Amino acid sequence: MAPSDARLTLLVREYCHLCDEMRHALLPLAAASGVAVDEIDVDSDSRLAAQWGDKVPVLLAGGVELCHYRLDGAALTAHLAGAAR
Repeated sequence: MAPSDARLTLLVREYCHLCDEMRHALLPLAAASGVAVDEIDVDSDSRLAAQWGDKVPVLLAGGVELCHYRLDGAALTAHLAGAAR
């Protein structure tokens, strides 16, 4: 189980089917692990849009990329296991 202050950041944009798919896969896993997910629309911040561009959706943990385009369950599980230590 992750600590109660564990957080993930999901970078998305509107009308993005990959963003919808990653959100749909991520949210139940995060909830089951007690991890909060902050969503940020990259198009609301020109720096984020320039940095992440076409790589969206991107899942970040502490500013470090865990995966992009599709949820990498192994990377998420490894992160959550490390955060629980």
